[in-house]
Amino acid sequence: QMQLVESGGGLVQAGDSLRLSCLASGRTISTYVMGWFRQAPGKEREFVATISTGSGSTYYGDSVKGRFTISRDNAKRTMYLQMNSLRPGETAVYYCAADVPPYSTYSYSSSVKYDYWGQGTQVTVSS
Repeated sequence: QMQLVESGGGLVQAGDSLRLSCLASGRTISTYVMGWFRQAPGKEREFVATISTGSGSTYYGDSVKGRFTISRDNAKRTMYLQMNSLRPGETAVYYCAADVPPYSTYSYSSSVKYDYWGQGTQVTVSS
């Protein structure tokens, strides 16, 4: 059973940057579609970004376009989320997720697409 472990969360001020990491245990992630989601208290889980296999095409939620960057290092079995210009409303628990073969046909922005999830890392943005 693969495990995903997020790290890099913390307390920052509005406008600051933070980089999250997601390490997959024991397996290469080269064939996995990987994604980041976040969930604030009392709100539904929200799609943040995803990165495909192969060419590594990326897609972002509208609210983070131009500020967040998703990337992956298959050799290190690690995915990253670089977050710049953070806003107080982005305080949430951030989760990484993986869709493994055979790939789900759900949209990349849907949480049900993903088979494995990490435990989450807290990001708190103060104003």
